Amino acid sequence: MGSKAVVSVYLIIFLCAAIFDPRGVAEMQNPQGIRGIFPPGLVPVDLVKCWSSLFNIQGCVLGLSTSFLSGKFENIEAECCKAFSSLDANCWPHMFPLNPFFPPLLKEKCVHIIPNSPAQN
Repeated sequence: MGSKAVVSVYLIIFLCAAIFDPRGVAEMQNPQGIRGIFPPGLVPVDLVKCWSSLFNIQGCVLGLSTSFLSGKFENIEAECCKAFSSLDANCWPHMFPLNPFFPPLLKEKCVHIIPNSPAQN
C-alpha cells in the first residue's frame, strides 16, 4: 500500500474521531467542570487518550483500519493486540461507533494472536 493510502486511512480515522466526538472547545478548556454535570459512568470518553496507546505502536492503527474495513485480522500484530486488549472497554464504542461488534470480535481474535495469553493456557 502506498503512502497516499496510509495518509488516507489516518485522515479517515481522524475525521471519524472528530465527527463522532461530542466534546466541544469549551469542554476541552475545562474538563474538570464538565465531569460534575454528568452522572457517574456517563463521563465523556477522551478519544485522544483511547487512541494514543495504539498510535505509539508502529502499524497498529493501519492494521486495525484494514481489519475494520476488510473483516480480516491477519494484519494485527501481537503488540497491537496487547495494547488494544488493555484499553478501557468504555473507549471501544466511541472508537468504532459504526460497528459495535468489531471491538469484541477483535478482542476474541487477539486471544489467539497474543502468545501465552491467559485465555490460551
